[in-house]
Amino acid sequence: MPSAAPNPEAERRCAVEVTVSVIGGKWKPIILFHLMGGTLRFGELRRRLRQVGERVLTRQLRELEADRLVVRHVFAEVPPRVEYRLSEAGRSLVPVLETMSRWGGEPCRRSDVSCRPARPTAAPQGWRAARRAPAPADTSRAPHPHA
Repeated sequence: MPSAAPNPEAERRCAVEVTVSVIGGKWKPIILFHLMGGTLRFGELRRRLRQVGERVLTRQLRELEADRLVVRHVFAEVPPRVEYRLSEAGRSLVPVLETMSRWGGEPCRRSDVSCRPARPTAAPQGWRAARRAPAPADTSRAPHPHA
């Protein structure tokens, strides 16, 4: 049985799918972009990415580390100090990230693409914040007849 001829379009699509599966999502490319400037501590990344919750940032960094795009270095200090930097594979994405940055600036100068930055998310409210909040007044009941 003859083998199928290579399909360059399918191979390109597959390569894009692989790339998106590794660096896709809302925050991974932005994290990688900030790490292009050099090594950053977790707190510095957190300050630069104010819209990202701490848990989400931690999870995204762990995924990038598992995919070997980011190197995490933990110092044996109290309190612990953790730094992140791009790995060699992560640095290979710099041209892609720079192209994304240039392209992202273009829609604001063009009329055929909407220029909408990421929407800031509301600050997460844990159970403590919910407990402190005053209970809403119940206005659905009629006033007590003896009041």
